[in-house]
Amino acid sequence: MRLAIDHRTTYRFTSPQARLTQLLRLTPEDTHDQSVAGWHLHVDCDARLRYGRDGFGNRTTMLYVEGPIDSIEIHVSGEVLTNRSHGIVHGGHEPLPPQLFLRETPLTTPNAEIASFAQTIDESDPVARLHALNLAVHRRFALCRGKPVAGRTAIEAFAEGEVSARDLAQVFVTAARTLGVPARYVSGYSPACVDVADARPAPHGWAEAHVPGLGWVAFDPCTGLCADEAYARVAVALDSAGAAPVAGSRLGEGEELLDVDLHVDRTSGQ
Repeated sequence: MRLAIDHRTTYRFTSPQARLTQLLRLTPEDTHDQSVAGWHLHVDCDARLRYGRDGFGNRTTMLYVEGPIDSIEIHVSGEVLTNRSHGIVHGGHEPLPPQLFLRETPLTTPNAEIASFAQTIDESDPVARLHALNLAVHRRFALCRGKPVAGRTAIEAFAEGEVSARDLAQVFVTAARTLGVPARYVSGYSPACVDVADARPAPHGWAEAHVPGLGWVAFDPCTGLCADEAYARVAVALDSAGAAPVAGSRLGEGEELLDVDLHVDRTSGQ
């Protein structure tokens, strides 16, 4: 499948900022399952860019802007060609052992309710158990297509009736870890949650769980299915904060206004 992606993130400030520093995780890379056929990153002001990788192996761009600045637009676009892999991740950059992804974070700390929910999955086969957990998370919540609540933990999301795709992925990750399964949050692009008229444009979030002898397998509780060839994988981390497409700081007074415009178009051509 060919995914054509156009993603613009615009920040406007009510008072000019003296300095901006941003960490961008907006660049996908080649694996056995996806090939990046051209990718462009553009910033609409004078900026210094430094390319690298973070501790999880994700490709990163550090962006530095000296002010005064009252707005900035970060635009990425390109095409990603994907193959059918039945959700199994092949050939990804893996600098860390799977066991690290059993680690809890403030966003993915479980409580008794999440642990009990995970234990109700009555499947002995590891893959079948993860599929059942993915479907159970999908069926438990209504999907909220508004702006995700910043900093919402898995415990807080589990208490809600309507949550974002990001929340669903973090609940799945948290529940899987209570079963002793390494699991991680994934950010990237997919039409899965932007092909609906009332969907708020935003990068997508899903999860991966590690199965011995099989490797990392991608699950999307937003759909209740495995992430397939309609997904372009960008970054992984212990939680959504670690895989955030844009994170950083600013030096200046006033408020920050965010606008996101995202289009993900898919065709069957290779």
